[in-house]
Amino acid sequence: MKIKHRAFLKWAGGKYTLSDTINKILPDGKRLIEPFVGAGSVFLNSDYDEYLLNDINADLINLYKIVQHTPVKFIEDASRLFNQSNNVAEAYYHLRKEFNSTSDTYYRSLLFLYMNRHGYNGLCRYNKSGGYNVPFGKYKKPYFPREELEYFSEKSAKAKFVCQGYRKIIDNAENNDVIYCDPPYVPLSTTASFTSYSGNGFGLDEQADLANAAEEIIKKVNTSVLISNHDTIWTRKIYEHANQIKSIQVARTISQKGGGRKKASELLALYHLPKVNHIKN
Repeated sequence: MKIKHRAFLKWAGGKYTLSDTINKILPDGKRLIEPFVGAGSVFLNSDYDEYLLNDINADLINLYKIVQHTPVKFIEDASRLFNQSNNVAEAYYHLRKEFNSTSDTYYRSLLFLYMNRHGYNGLCRYNKSGGYNVPFGKYKKPYFPREELEYFSEKSAKAKFVCQGYRKIIDNAENNDVIYCDPPYVPLSTTASFTSYSGNGFGLDEQADLANAAEEIIKKVNTSVLISNHDTIWTRKIYEHANQIKSIQVARTISQKGGGRKKASELLALYHLPKVNHIKN
């Protein structure tokens, strides 16, 4: 039985529970490209020779590079922040203030992990000034993900981490690459928009442009593109030129209380040249 690996970060919209389904759909190839890597669950649970992992969140990518290159030092330094004296609101807001005032990438990476595990529901959110503004989470004993960090560092030997726009990443795809896109999802209602997590808006224009980018790149190079999103009338319209679409039921994980986590339909839209034959059942 294949062991599944969890990301070391909590992440709204993380793909741990869907990673098996996604990996059954992703075609074979040499390199997996993820323009919206997030917590990296698909990366951690897939098997490609190489990975190009991108995210618009510079703090996230800096953290990944540090875990990749100096895992032992980072893990030991980060573990010291996970103590009872730091698990109170006063300490959390003090460290959050330090995060927002420092430009030291190593210290920011330590605090990013600390806030991810101590902040409300694993959210990652910035205000218009670029300040991290997730409130204190009030957890009894936040989990320190030592084993998850160690595995991420080991697996990242195959990866290159970059912080660029999704268009640039997709346009640089080469023959035998496979692209998986997990953008901020289209909101299911006017009060359910999650596009502010990265501090960079990803609106309806960007959603449509991503679909256009998928259509364009498969005509340029021998590649495939898989995009995930909410299953709505609008997403079915913008993905109407996908070769295959699969709809699945998933539990929404943005609610802090498990009882409030309702199921929603998601789409997996696969773009490829006609000779590629996929979505496995």
